Amino acid sequence: MPLGTLDRRAPSFFRQGPSALSQLVLYSALALFLMVADARFQVAEPLRRVVATVLYPAQWAMLQPVALVSRAADYFESVQEAQIEADAARKQLAVLAQRAHQTDQLAQENDRLRGLLDLRERLQVLAQAAQILYDTADPYSRRVMVDRGQDAGVQPGSPVLDGAGIVGQVTRVYPLVSEVTLLTDREQAIPVLNGRTGARGVAYGDPVASHGGGIELRFVSANADVQQGDPLLTSGLDGVYPPGVPVARVVRVERRADSAFARIYCEPAAALQSTRHVLLLQPVAVQLPQRPEPEPAEPAVRKKVRK
Repeated sequence: MPLGTLDRRAPSFFRQGPSALSQLVLYSALALFLMVADARFQVAEPLRRVVATVLYPAQWAMLQPVALVSRAADYFESVQEAQIEADAARKQLAVLAQRAHQTDQLAQENDRLRGLLDLRERLQVLAQAAQILYDTADPYSRRVMVDRGQDAGVQPGSPVLDGAGIVGQVTRVYPLVSEVTLLTDREQAIPVLNGRTGARGVAYGDPVASHGGGIELRFVSANADVQQGDPLLTSGLDGVYPPGVPVARVVRVERRADSAFARIYCEPAAALQSTRHVLLLQPVAVQLPQRPEPEPAEPAVRKKVRK
């Protein structure tokens, strides 16, 4: 066969298409076009939903072992926590039962002693619930407004407390609302009793305390037995607060050689900044007998001087 008659072209099976660079440019442009179109017109959203629906059973089946292991771990962890909480609850219940039994015995002994000494019965203080509405506009005071006023029978001087202790005292009463001065106000003072030693004192508001407002126990001698952590309770001697209600806890005691009194800083027992619901008590002085009026002074009799 003559050489000029041979077909020198490559067979169709080995023919090459566009170059690699051309394919890269083409597919990159197509991908960029699809991304822009999907971002603008959501053209791939139906396809995405179809793919997600088709793959969901496979995804669910693959995630089941992980979910089973996680649920099993949570179950055993919750069982262990429940056992620990149950043990702690049983111990606390035993302690509370013992305290309740002791309280009943002390109450019976108290009643017998009062009967023997012919003392007055313990005062029953009336209370009503109230909600704190807002703080007053004065930035230099610690006062709040509650939603009870004269129509609810609120009286000036009524003690205010929450579930933890004394909050303050009603200082102004309006027809529908009342103003409550908190314990941390600089003009507020309350007679207290040290729950550990039984020593009496007077606590004053300290709004500029380093811990965001607190109480200072003043006029206590430097050698007085006051320690950090001592609880302060209402003494009930002022005729306003009922006795035995928590007021504060001693957090720091400073004794200086150049001063005869100690600086005692206390933290209020009540949550003054976060509480929303309080109790308004009737002043104790309402139930106490009136003080006798002072007897008029007898005029001095002048003696006649004989000349």
